[in-house]
Formats: sequence, C-alpha cells, structure tokens
Amino acid sequence: MPEFFLADALGQINFTTVSWWTDRHFFLLAVIAYGVSAVYSLFLWRKGFRKHDHVNYALLLAGIILQTKAMFMRGLTLQECPVHNLYEAMTFVDWTIVAAYLVFGLWPRVRYLGAFAAPVIFAIGVFALMPGLDPSHTGEPAFPANDLVSLHAALTLLSYGAFGLSSVAAVMYLSQEHDLKFHKLRAVFAVMPPIDRLEIITSRLLWSGFLLLTACLALIPFLFKDRSEFHVASDPKVIWSALVWCLYLVLLVLHGRFSQSGRKFAWGAVASFAFVVLTFWGVNLLSPTHRF
Repeated sequence: MPEFFLADALGQINFTTVSWWTDRHFFLLAVIAYGVSAVYSLFLWRKGFRKHDHVNYALLLAGIILQTKAMFMRGLTLQECPVHNLYEAMTFVDWTIVAAYLVFGLWPRVRYLGAFAAPVIFAIGVFALMPGLDPSHTGEPAFPANDLVSLHAALTLLSYGAFGLSSVAAVMYLSQEHDLKFHKLRAVFAVMPPIDRLEIITSRLLWSGFLLLTACLALIPFLFKDRSEFHVASDPKVIWSALVWCLYLVLLVLHGRFSQSGRKFAWGAVASFAFVVLTFWGVNLLSPTHRF
C-alpha cells in the first residue's frame, strides 16, 4: 500500500513538472545563458582579446539550443511560424542573430564577434520577456495563416537579424579602429580580424539583410491581392518597411559607388539598426495588418 501511494505521488510530481515547462521557460533559460555570455564578454574586453576563446561560443550555443526548443514548442502549438506578437518576433530576431554568429564563429578570428553580440542578444531577450508582449492568441488575424504569410514574416525577421549582426560587426570595427588610434599595443596583440576584414563582413551582412528585405517586400502585392479592405499605400508598416529599405539602399550605394567606407560606414550600420529597433514595435501597433 505505501508503495502504491508513493508511486502515485511521484507520478503526479512528474506530470506537474513536465506541464510546467512551457516554451517561455525554455526561452527564459536561453536568456540566462545569453546573460552569462554578456557578463563573460566584459572580462574578454578587459583582457584585450589576447587569445582565442571558446567559452562565449559555447554559452551562445547552449542558449540557442534552448531557444530553438522554445520556438519549436510554440510553433507546434500554433501549427505555423510563431510570429504573431512582439514576444515571438523578438525571439525570432534574437535566434537569427545568434545563429548567424555561430556560423561566422566557426572561423576563430571572427569568434570574438560574440563578445560584441552577446549584450545585444541579451538585451533583446530581456525586452521580449517583458509582461504584455505575449498576449494569448485570440481573435482572427488580419491575414489568415498560410505558407505565403509565414514566408513573408520569416524573411522580414531574418533580414532584421542580418542587420543586427552587421551592426555588431560595425561596433567591432569601431572598437578596433579606436584601439589602433589610441591603444596601439592592445591592437597589435589582439586576435581579432583585421579592420578591413571587419568592414567586408559588415558590408556582406548588410547585403544579406537587404536582399532578404527586398524579397519580403516583393511578396506584399500577393498578400494584399484578395484583401481590398486594406490599402498598401496607407499602411504604416509598409511605409516604414519601404523607408528602412531605402535607408539601407542609400548606405550600401554610398559604400559601394562613392567609397564611403571606414568609420562613417560603420556608424551608418549602427545607426540604421538602432532606428529599426527603436521604431519597430511602435509601427506594428499603428498598422492594422501587423498590429500585435
């Protein structure tokens, strides 16, 4: 008899524990891993990036594994790409930045990009966890879920992730330039990529984000095709997206055709992404088709 009650109690505890672990709890663990990575990055800054480091890479890898689990759980629950509110959008952007860094980080001399990316990744994660950003999915969306809508949303957020990582590479460029100008000894002993290589990485990431955003905007006419009640030209999110597209186009044209490189180009990449981050949520609230 005691054994029966003990087994029953253990079964209830096990059931409660499993049901308690929602996708948000897994994402919280991922944000904690990103936070540890951000704190560890401070020590890397103090040491001057003197030798190749694997700890930061491992921390971000652990974080993205937990975050991928959280996104899969949310996606399986919704049976579609989870990009319905600010929480889901921010987690998607966060995941994109980490995933892109992990690919670039396979090259040892670019691995220190994680020390610059970790604070940004952690800040986005903390913002995503703010109360009120993940309301329950009630009511009918402006656009019923389908493959085209999911593709449009995924391309948009992937482009933001590429822009985010390009701004991180630009900050890395500015840091290296500062060291070369004022701390020449630290710049000599650092194992970061050459400053010209950082400019190339920033440029390629910007082009990747720009092409993804272009593909995303190209889908808009097809999304509005059978929705006569919505007007593309008056939608704040569409206007804002076109503005962001023009902003990055000007930045890339100035860099490619008019040789605006170096410090101005890096600051342009940082300022452009700052504009995207600071205005993204407000524009979505104003848009009738993108309101979260």
